[in-house]
Amino acid sequence: MRRRQFITLLGGAAVAWPLAARAQQGERMRRIGMLLPFVENDADSQIRIKVFEQTLQQLGWTAGHNVRVDVGWGHDEESRQRLAAQLVTLRPDLILSQSTSSTAALLRQAGDIPIVFVQVTDPVGSGFVSSIPRPGGNVTGFITMEQTVAGKWLELLKEIAPRVNRVAILFNPATTATYADIYLNSFKAAATALAVQAIVAPVRGMSELEPVIAAQAHEPNGGLIVMPDPFFVAHRAVVTSLLARYRLPTISAYRFYTELGALLSYGNDVTDSFRRAASYADRILKGEKPADLPIQAPVKFELAINARTAKELGLTVPATLLVSADEVIE
Repeated sequence: MRRRQFITLLGGAAVAWPLAARAQQGERMRRIGMLLPFVENDADSQIRIKVFEQTLQQLGWTAGHNVRVDVGWGHDEESRQRLAAQLVTLRPDLILSQSTSSTAALLRQAGDIPIVFVQVTDPVGSGFVSSIPRPGGNVTGFITMEQTVAGKWLELLKEIAPRVNRVAILFNPATTATYADIYLNSFKAAATALAVQAIVAPVRGMSELEPVIAAQAHEPNGGLIVMPDPFFVAHRAVVTSLLARYRLPTISAYRFYTELGALLSYGNDVTDSFRRAASYADRILKGEKPADLPIQAPVKFELAINARTAKELGLTVPATLLVSADEVIE
C-alpha cells in the first residue's frame, strides 16, 4: 500500500503537503495521519507502518481508492509539536500516535479529530482518557505493557545472571514524567522479594549517562534495567556501546537493544499493537466513537537473548530461557 509522507523543506520550518489522491467515482477519500517518535529511516517503524497498512487493506481500505496515510516523524519535542500542528491542519479522519509524548503533542491541538494511540504506558494518569473500559472523549488505544513488568525484567535478569545483587534502573525524568513511578514501584517490590539492591538512576542528559553506567560497573555483580523511554530509544547506539564497554548485564523492553548487543529484552510486540490499532481505525472510519472502544492491554510479548553477549560476560543461558525465547542472537 502506498503512503504519503511528510516532506520537510530545507531548514525544517515548513512542510509541503501533497494534494490528496482522487477517490474512485462516488467514494470519499478517507485520510489517516500518523505521528511516530523516530526518524524516517528507523527500520522497525517502517515494518510497523507496513503491517498497519496491510491490515487496513484486509479490512477493505485500499490506497488510492478510499484511503491515504500521511506519516510524520517527530523524534524530539520541537519536531513533535510542529508536526502535530501541521498534521492537524490536514483535518484527517483520525490520527494514529505512537508514544506518550506524541499523543500529548496531538491532544494539545487535535480538537475533535479521533486519536488511536499505541505504546502509551498510563493513559489515565497522563490525562488522556477517563478510564480503561470507557475512555470517554476522542481518544482510545493500546497500552505499552502491564504495570508489573519491571518485576519481570528483574526476575529475568537474575535468571540469566544469578550473581547480580545490585541493579540500577535507568530513566530520564523529563521524558518519563507521567509514568516512571509505575515501573519504579514494580521494580522496588521485586528487588525486595529477590534480595537485590534497587538503585534508582535518573539520567537527565547525555553527559550523565556514562557516569551512571560506570558507577554501576565499579563494584562487582551489578546489572541494569533500561526503562521504556524515548530519550534512551533515541540514543540506543550510545547506550549499548557503553554497556559493552563496562560489561554490564542489561535488560530492556525493546528487542533492538538486544540486537545492538544488550544481554536480553522482554516486552510487548509493538508490531502486533499496530496490527490491532488498524482494527480500531477501521471501526472509527465506519462510524464508531473512540469513547466506546476500551483501552486494550498487550497480548503478545517477546523475549530476545543475545547469546554472544552472554558468552562475553561469562554467563550460561539457562535452558528454560532458551526454550522460551522468541529470538536468540548467536
